Amino acid sequence: MAAGIFLAIALITLAVVLFVSAQDSTKAAQSNFSNIQTELSQTAFTVYDNTTLSGSQVVNALRKFRDVDQFGIQIFTGKNPAGQWYGKTINTSVPLDNVTYGTVVGVAPGLIAQTVDEADINYVNPSGKFRANLVLDSSNVIRGIVFRQQ
Repeated sequence: MAAGIFLAIALITLAVVLFVSAQDSTKAAQSNFSNIQTELSQTAFTVYDNTTLSGSQVVNALRKFRDVDQFGIQIFTGKNPAGQWYGKTINTSVPLDNVTYGTVVGVAPGLIAQTVDEADINYVNPSGKFRANLVLDSSNVIRGIVFRQQ
């Protein structure tokens, strides 16, 4: 009878040890999954980081991301060196280390129709070359893309 009690205690101890180690593994797996999910959600934007694109690719990016919530695209053209925001306006007028850098200010005034109208100062030449840079907020979340004509 004493051996049976000892064996039952040993089995219960073993089950508790296995359960605790399984919890640690589950927490680590959840953390890794969260990191992978964050990377994948930002992959669509990272292809635009520090790259040179044609004007037609810029307009395609504008069409692709125009409905993304809390995201804006700014395009600087040869005729409009001040730039125009599309989607949302993002605060880039403060230093990079400022807490408000990259925050959404409001709805942007730009229309896609302006980028294809040759008479407009926001016209994007399809064969022009544009340098792309990402705008990240203080939480390292991608909030926008800035395209600057070269």
